[in-house]
This record gives sequence, C-alpha cells and structure tokens, in this order.
Amino acid sequence: MKRNLLYGVVLASLLLGLASAGTKEPPMSPAARLGKLLFFDPILSEDSSVSCASCHKPEFAFADTAVVSTGVHGRKGTRNAPSAMNVSARESLFWDGRAATLEEQALGPIANPVEMNLPVAEAVKRLKRNPRYRSLFLSTFRRMPDARGLATALASFERTLETSNTPNDRWLNEEPGGLTEQQIRGRDLFREKARCFECHFSPDFTGDEFRSIGLFNGRQYADSGRFGITHDSSDLGKMRVPGLRNVAMTAPYMHDGSFKTLREVIDYYDDPMKVLPDGRNRDSLLREPLHLSEQEKQDLESFLHALTDDRFRKAQ
Repeated sequence: MKRNLLYGVVLASLLLGLASAGTKEPPMSPAARLGKLLFFDPILSEDSSVSCASCHKPEFAFADTAVVSTGVHGRKGTRNAPSAMNVSARESLFWDGRAATLEEQALGPIANPVEMNLPVAEAVKRLKRNPRYRSLFLSTFRRMPDARGLATALASFERTLETSNTPNDRWLNEEPGGLTEQQIRGRDLFREKARCFECHFSPDFTGDEFRSIGLFNGRQYADSGRFGITHDSSDLGKMRVPGLRNVAMTAPYMHDGSFKTLREVIDYYDDPMKVLPDGRNRDSLLREPLHLSEQEKQDLESFLHALTDDRFRKAQ
C-alpha cells in the first residue's frame, strides 16, 4: 500500500510537470491542490491499487488508451473512459449524463464496484486516519475529511484541466502558429459538408446534447445509453456528445471504444449505414452518406489534430 501511495504522488508530480511544460498552468486554489493529490492517490480504491489517474492518464489528455479501463481486481469497465479535461462547463457528466455536477461525478467511480469499489463513507474514514489528509482538509475546508470536501476537492482539480493553446485557437485569434491550409480546408468541411458542427459546437466542440449515432442494435451493440437513465424510448442508444478538444490524444473512440483511430471515426460518419445498417434510433443527420473524398477525409482529420493543446502536440 505504501509503495502504491508513493507511486501515485510521484506520478502526479512527474506527469503534470511534463504536461504543463512550456505552458502556463493556472494558479490552483487550496481545494484544487488537495484534489490533485487525491486524483493520483490509490488510497481511494478498495485495495489501494488504482486511482482516478489510472483511467484518466495525463499524457493522453486525461483519457485512457484502453477500450475499457481496468478497475480493482482486474475488473473491466463497460464504457470507454472519456477525457477529464475541459469539463468545467459541461451540463452533465458520464456518457449517459447521470451526474449533473462535477462534484456528483467525482464520487461515482470511487463507489462503483467495477472501478474503485470503495464506499464513499469508507473512503472518508481512510482519509480521517491519514495524518496528512486530516491536516490538508482542516487547512483547506476548516473541517475533518468528509464526502462533501472530497467531492469539492476532486471537482476543483478537474476544473483546472482546461486547454486553449491549440493551432485552432491561434487561428481564431489571428495569432502566429495557427491552421495550415489543409487544416483550414478541414475546418470548412467540419462546419459544412461533414456536418460535424451540428453536434460539436461551442468553444469545447460539444453542444452538451444527447444523440444516437446508430451504434445500438440490441445485439452486439447493446448499450442503451441515456435510455437507462430516463427510460424514454426516444433516448435508446443516445450518448452525451463529447467535446473534441485534444481528441487526437484520446483514442480509442465512442462510448465502447470500438473505433481505434480518427480515420475510422471519419469513415463511419461518412456512411454509417454501410458500417451498421441495423443501428436503431439513428439521428436524422446520419441517415445519408456524406460522400467525402479521400482528400476531404485527410483534410478533416488534419483539422481535428489542430484541436490538440500544445502540451500534447509532441506526442502526436
């Protein structure tokens, strides 16, 4: 357990140091600094084997490279772990939108039996027994560790994980180092012919809506998505539209991680019916092929790479 705790603290300092190299990291509040420690500490899992960062890896824009993440005792999740970056403005969290706030979302994986499998009350007891965390909670919140403080700390850290240093941002601000000619062509496709902008708008490239892209047929694609929360048949297969900042760093894609590359995603959207003709409740935007040429697909992918923050661009 001590080795795992040390590993978590060292990993936090090393990876976040690398991630922010050459960029200005916003000043952190005491609550965010506490949340940063907790995010990387396996103390919040049943057997002290995994932390939040085990599934939300800093070097991959706080997403996972696995189709589904591995929790305690080698248990596999059921959905791909999305990026924990650029979530401060989100109206709902998780693929199915079951959490309305970051504070609510932050506690979910701790108690989830497939992920960290530690009742929140037990997590609080552990923090109370830990002299360092007792002191940090007292200095930060003026009270002993509790569930509210734990949620506040983790959510405060996640709110610092914002990015705005991308070629696309510089192009919009008419600054040097913006889009290439190919990426400008891709941006035009994104906004018009490829119809991406219909769902991926706003500064974070999401409308915070729930849409079904047809990856549900009740058989090999059996995740009913938002329907599991609302029990409204019109929500069958709908998932929260993810933001696209740093999307080139967060493969594999979709709620089930079924697409390994951005090109596979583009090929799917070009003609969804060809890939999965029996997809149910498919959004009306995805019922006709786009007829993108090979060059247009390359241009569109190039633009998506231009949404990557500078701190990650060397890894692309």
